[in-house]
Amino acid sequence: MIGFRQRTAARLERWHRSDRVRVRPALRGAVETIDFAGNDYLGLAREPRVIAACARAAERYGVGATGSALISGHTDAHAELESALAAFTGRPRALVFGSGYLANLAVVTTFAGRNETVIQDRLNHASLIDAAILSRARLLRYAHANPAALATCLQRVEPGRALVVTDGVFSMDGDLAPLPALAALCSGHQSPFVVDDAHGFGVLGAHGGGSAEYHGLGMDEVPILIGTFGKAFGGAGAFVAGDEAIIDALIQFGRTYIYTTAPPPALMGAMTASLRIIVSEPERRDRLRANIACFRQCAELRGLPVGASTTAIQPVFLGNAAATLHAARTLRDKGYRVAAIRPPTVPAGTERLRITISAARTVAEIEGLVAALAALA
Repeated sequence: MIGFRQRTAARLERWHRSDRVRVRPALRGAVETIDFAGNDYLGLAREPRVIAACARAAERYGVGATGSALISGHTDAHAELESALAAFTGRPRALVFGSGYLANLAVVTTFAGRNETVIQDRLNHASLIDAAILSRARLLRYAHANPAALATCLQRVEPGRALVVTDGVFSMDGDLAPLPALAALCSGHQSPFVVDDAHGFGVLGAHGGGSAEYHGLGMDEVPILIGTFGKAFGGAGAFVAGDEAIIDALIQFGRTYIYTTAPPPALMGAMTASLRIIVSEPERRDRLRANIACFRQCAELRGLPVGASTTAIQPVFLGNAAATLHAARTLRDKGYRVAAIRPPTVPAGTERLRITISAARTVAEIEGLVAALAALA
């Protein structure tokens, strides 16, 4: 036991010395800083209609689901949301999960295993990498957003024996995966294509259908679509949309679906309300796009080191951990909350402030943030 404690203490000490310590900000009920760190892209987390729907569902069902979906946790609130998601995504069925992490683990471990191969973009979310490791399949990773590199990986695998997985929008750089080219390669190789659209769903596309809709792709090109409720929906949880066989397989074999308590029915009621707003109020996406353009224009005029992203995720590269931490703390003192992103989340030398834009922000707030960033520079 002494050796274990010494090793743990030494590991923590190294972590502190490298400026990698993570801290949980304990936010009070009313947000005391202007939020440029969260993923509430459409401003639905505090939308009164969503809050009211959550309260109504809690009054009807109680707070928790009380059990797994296969025991006692699946209510008509879950069924209603799944039906609405299936219709919205243009797929026969959808299945809700407690988090995007759980959904990703279920998909990869259900559809890949020993003697099979999972091929992923090198910058995919950590949950997808973990899922591949847990599946016991061989893991190949291709150069970021590079269809030619994916083609090289596919040449190493027997047709139909690879599961290809990518983020739709990459969470740290904010860039989009080249889905049409990737989908065409998967189709030619007879390999199922999985898109985790956590940061695209609800935001991209004419109707908010996400990365697939943005690129004009349907179920034939993207047979397995994953989305989350913790971003544009303003809530928590996730879903997988696909055909009958895909959803049935996840219910029967998806361990993170079978062996965990179902999402709270109150939350499902809230997310159904969010989906209705996403469908009926495209002006929220218009406002988000205008705010993104405003930030980028202001940042470029000030000469800030922003990335090439055109999505709500806007990295400002500072290049080392100490400078990134100092910048985030200084901005917080000025009333702006931004995320300081350091290794191992991103490679050393690419430390950045991860700034997220929301439809809830005003032009004055965006201009104020950029002015504060410029003062730091």
